[in-house]
Amino acid sequence: MKPVKHIRGISAACLLAVPLMLSGCSLFGSESAAVDPPPAEVEAQMLQVSGESTADTGVFGPVSQDEEQTAAEVKDEGAAAESGERTTVYLEDQNGLLAPVSLALPQAGDQAMLKDSLTALVSKGDYAKALPEGFQGVLPAGTEVKQVSVGQDQVAIVEFNSAFTDYDPADERKILEALTWTLTGQDDIKGVQLWVDGRKLTEMPLQGTPLDRPLTRTMGINLSKHNALMMNSSAVTVYFAAASPDGKHQYYVPVTRFVPAGGDRVKAALSELIAGPQSENGLEMVMTQGTVVDSINAGQNGVVTVSLKDDMFEGSTSIPEEMLESVVLTVAQNTDDSLVQIRLNGKETVKGTNNIDYGQPVSAPEYVNELPL
Repeated sequence: MKPVKHIRGISAACLLAVPLMLSGCSLFGSESAAVDPPPAEVEAQMLQVSGESTADTGVFGPVSQDEEQTAAEVKDEGAAAESGERTTVYLEDQNGLLAPVSLALPQAGDQAMLKDSLTALVSKGDYAKALPEGFQGVLPAGTEVKQVSVGQDQVAIVEFNSAFTDYDPADERKILEALTWTLTGQDDIKGVQLWVDGRKLTEMPLQGTPLDRPLTRTMGINLSKHNALMMNSSAVTVYFAAASPDGKHQYYVPVTRFVPAGGDRVKAALSELIAGPQSENGLEMVMTQGTVVDSINAGQNGVVTVSLKDDMFEGSTSIPEEMLESVVLTVAQNTDDSLVQIRLNGKETVKGTNNIDYGQPVSAPEYVNELPL
């Protein structure tokens, strides 16, 4: 197998897709309409799917005092991760969308790292000054992450103080998405269950979102009311790009779309990527609408080969990094983190503006959106 090249960040100097100017403009255009919570029937169905994918935690509760003491002992023994090790959290950007952001937090052991990650989601919290410009946490100010534990069923049990319930009702789903996607970014966590002051939540207190089953990523993220649930549909998540408030840096934003069930999941996701943003604030097209998905092949070596055609890039020796990384992120998201290699207009060498050859197997970034403070 060809060598795997890891993508570690986003080049601030690179233009976005054909191209995104640093002023935030795009030759392909962007849309700017509100992102609303999905209809109630969509909510119920997606949460039901979420529950079916992970077993209920039953009698599991927050960690005991003994377990907390054990974690402290591990910290004292120096077995914890080094301070400044990166982790990915989901924050609200200046357009009201959730995006993964890579942060360096003072971590000390697995439980402390998880608590730090969730603390970074607290509005005006301890890590507010450590967030990049234009990003903020979505948990209510004053929220305290009291305990986090992970059972053998890979469900994270999170206990908050009562300030967690003091949120704007319109933010209820966004809060659940941020918590779920942040925690399930860890390899050993597949679902999330919430507690407040020693009591398990069976539903969210203001809008009544059901929490009788653990939350998983099948609930989606950044859902738009313009992408209505269809009969016999399934959800795919694609990655568009957006610009920082000063226009100098690009980052990726996941958006869940509904597509007809039963078809090729990866091809459906790439078709949504080509179609571009529908109503998501500040998102830019990363592919031209003249792009064609010629073929998708999953090899026995675990590498997904995506063959694209686009006359705009005929003869080009350097392809926009954001276009290629969006393809890698989208394919990896919908294939359990498979390696990806890209063919463009029949060429096996597909050099990005970041000098990475995407014609070779490439993994999704270990840390997405390493943005400057």
